Amino acid sequence: MQLFVNDLSIHGQFPDIQTFKEAISRVMTMREIARQFGRQLYCHRNLAYAQVTKKLSMLQAVQYFDKNEQRSVMQWLTRNGPFWEDIREHSPDEYMECNGNVVTDTAIGEAAYCRFYGSFHDLVSLTPSAWDYSPINVNWIRNGGNNRDLTIDNHWIEAELETALRSAPIPIMSWDQLATVAVARCPNLTFSDTSFAPLEGLPFAYSAAKRLLFIFDTLNHFKSCFDKDGTRTAKGHEIYQNFFTGKKGQGGRGALFSDSSEDEKRKFKKDMTFPHLNESDKTLFCPWHGKVQTPQLRVHFSWPVRVDESLFIVYVGQKITKR
Repeated sequence: MQLFVNDLSIHGQFPDIQTFKEAISRVMTMREIARQFGRQLYCHRNLAYAQVTKKLSMLQAVQYFDKNEQRSVMQWLTRNGPFWEDIREHSPDEYMECNGNVVTDTAIGEAAYCRFYGSFHDLVSLTPSAWDYSPINVNWIRNGGNNRDLTIDNHWIEAELETALRSAPIPIMSWDQLATVAVARCPNLTFSDTSFAPLEGLPFAYSAAKRLLFIFDTLNHFKSCFDKDGTRTAKGHEIYQNFFTGKKGQGGRGALFSDSSEDEKRKFKKDMTFPHLNESDKTLFCPWHGKVQTPQLRVHFSWPVRVDESLFIVYVGQKITKR
């Protein structure tokens, strides 16, 4: 479970500075509670510019705080983050609404999108606001129909957030833990014994580990999307369109999965050739890869994906063509 500040819970509703100060102090406390459980509270970079009273933005309102409180809030919102748009999954082309309001490009929309693909993201809201309830229901109106109703847990009380975190799974804290979790939760993938070896010596980055796990989950799901005749199902076609073509789901950053260029295949053919996992006298040329942008990590895997062949994960590490 990851946590996002609900940016829509700041909508100019605070009657005075003191009420806003109490509200943001509760959020800062919940941020510290999240840290105690190995989580981070993500915000949006534009949150610092939100309207908190009828006349004052957050940047203006915090000027009335004492220096330590002011520094703590602003360093988080403008410098340290983390910022959820850096790990954003949903595209601005998606149409999501809640209570008749469009929530695309908001933390609610991002949390709903991630929930659909199996990654749980809860919200933290300021109170009092129009968002003092849980769960929050989102309607994802999708191209071609097949709309989805999604629910997201929302927290605005410190003790209730702590209770939720105590019952949540332990977050990934190392590359070794990532490997253990990935192998356990992705039975449709076949990892080589050395798949994760290229990560050794690299500083651990939770956001990158989360992104890698999303890559594995997507491939694991994709591998299961075939009917009894070996034909890709409608869900398989949807995953292909969303993550292998660059049309949706990457916030304008291109496809999550792609083939290497012809020039890269020539220059780095040896580096992208790996021992076959089942046949010792064969090799696998694996230019197809999933991408993490920060830091630049890649997951190389066998292609094409077929119902009667293993989907091999042969390399998880730094971008081969940049080493």
